[in-house]
Amino acid sequence: MGFLPDGTPVYYTRLSVNVNKVALLRNSRGGNIPDLEAFVRQCEAAGAEGITVHPRPDERHIRYDDVHRLRQIVTTELNVEGFPSDRWMDLVLTVRPHQATLVPDRPDQLTSDHGWDTRREASFLRDIVRTLKQAGIRVSIFVDPDIQAVEGAFEIGADRIELYTGPYARVYPRDIHRAIEPYLAPARRALTLRLGVNAGHDLNTQNLAWLRRSIPWLQEVSIGHALISDALYWGITETIRRYKACLQLPGDILCHLKPSLP
Repeated sequence: MGFLPDGTPVYYTRLSVNVNKVALLRNSRGGNIPDLEAFVRQCEAAGAEGITVHPRPDERHIRYDDVHRLRQIVTTELNVEGFPSDRWMDLVLTVRPHQATLVPDRPDQLTSDHGWDTRREASFLRDIVRTLKQAGIRVSIFVDPDIQAVEGAFEIGADRIELYTGPYARVYPRDIHRAIEPYLAPARRALTLRLGVNAGHDLNTQNLAWLRRSIPWLQEVSIGHALISDALYWGITETIRRYKACLQLPGDILCHLKPSLP
């Protein structure tokens, strides 16, 4: 951690690779090709600082038994995402990953497309958060870029928020300033509340660096679809190198940091 001249903190941003799409490819033919565990080991060897999985009720990609096996081999951090159903909670409390990210998905949802209304769902989420934290699991709440949602996450005891960056990615190619603007005040509010800030969804090598530079206290990004797709062209080692390069702050920021980043 360092500081800009105006006192803004700067964190090292960790790259967590979502491996759902690797499991989806495996499941499409049965058997164990590609080998999910071997792929995870290669991601970590290439510099990934975390592995994310999002087991869904139909187990169409990551299976529940995958999560148990990955917990035994992940040497960085394991982040398990999902809607906190009874089955999902049983899994997470048994496996005890480093982080659990609560996502408000319907059982049949194709992919995550919105965050929690943390005020309306406070009574439900508060008990879930308490249970997970008592088990020693860091809790992140998936939220839209909305100050009320951030404050609600704080009020129910979350450790972090994960900003849903789908809208950011859609606007980014047309106007980078308009794309990031809705995220700045919520991210700043999280900072003042001492909530960690994660981000994820539709991030790629085109839009990641601007998000990182705009929110220098960003602690983690979770990236799956684009990263795994890029690996088809570049290979996973080169792909992770390129994504991590996007997370490096430019020299005009780094030269002002005190003390140096870890």
